[in-house]
Amino acid sequence: MTPPVRIGIMGTARIARTVVPQMALSERAEVVAVASRSLDKARIFAGEFGIPTAYGSYESLLTDNKVDAIYIPLPPSMHCEWTIKAAAAGKHVLCEKPLAINASQARQMIDAAIRHQIVLLDAVMWYHTARAEAMREIVHSGHLGEVRQVTSAFTFPGNALAEDNLRFSASLGGGSLLDLGWYCIGMSLWMLQRLPERVFATAQWRNDIDLKMNGILWFPQDQMASFESGFNAVRRRWMEVAGTNAALVCDDFTKPWNVDKPRFWIHNAEGTSEQKIVTHPPIERCLVDAFCKLIGSGNVNHDWLTLSLQTQQVCDALLKSARSGVVESLP
Repeated sequence: MTPPVRIGIMGTARIARTVVPQMALSERAEVVAVASRSLDKARIFAGEFGIPTAYGSYESLLTDNKVDAIYIPLPPSMHCEWTIKAAAAGKHVLCEKPLAINASQARQMIDAAIRHQIVLLDAVMWYHTARAEAMREIVHSGHLGEVRQVTSAFTFPGNALAEDNLRFSASLGGGSLLDLGWYCIGMSLWMLQRLPERVFATAQWRNDIDLKMNGILWFPQDQMASFESGFNAVRRRWMEVAGTNAALVCDDFTKPWNVDKPRFWIHNAEGTSEQKIVTHPPIERCLVDAFCKLIGSGNVNHDWLTLSLQTQQVCDALLKSARSGVVESLP
């Protein structure tokens, strides 16, 4: 059996507390170290999750020759710097989403990964589940007819978040588009397999971040996508892909409400629907396993990088449109 990938955790953010336990349960991964700018925080985190080594600096983690790969749950503004440093140190990188704060940074990260021959993967979990693949296969099979519209929403009430939460900080890469809309945009591109030609967005602003955004994407062949992201509505994470014959609907595409019964529906033109249930391990473990499989394959220039970069390009255009009030074209 292939030895597990030895992973070091760069930072002790809340999302890491969700991902690290699933890393520990994966047969493909082993968590061997954690680093924080505070050694005390690193030691507390290490003790909580049974991690053998704690470091008081990120640099120390990168020089540990017992670490094969780095998981980066840092704020988006730090992703580019530390991904490039990790790549230069020969470490594979699993980087939280959004991959970067703009497409220029994303390109730098991808270039560094390919140059240093390391695997870089953004940590969108749902792509790597059996349910996601089943939904995509139905869309691409022609079962829905000609796909015309993709619609999605990812929102949650942000009133419980502290004022200093990174989601409310422009300098740290906050805003609903990069935090939540990233999923909607990536899903639309993954389903339609192409970039839009034009986009338009409107936003509600707070401290120079988009508290809420609504957007439209125009694709070739009369296809469209629309989405809503926001910190000011009830938790929603739904998507619909509508064709000329039927529509696929999922009301929890980023993470199943019921982890034991990941579901979606096919609605046909006669008003009937069919529920489909496709089970899989927790989404965090699906992500970790996919990352480790990529490392084992040696494929550093994989299709997920293209999707990440395209998602970042569309987000750039949407933010520009929301500020300018005009339709923006993509190159």
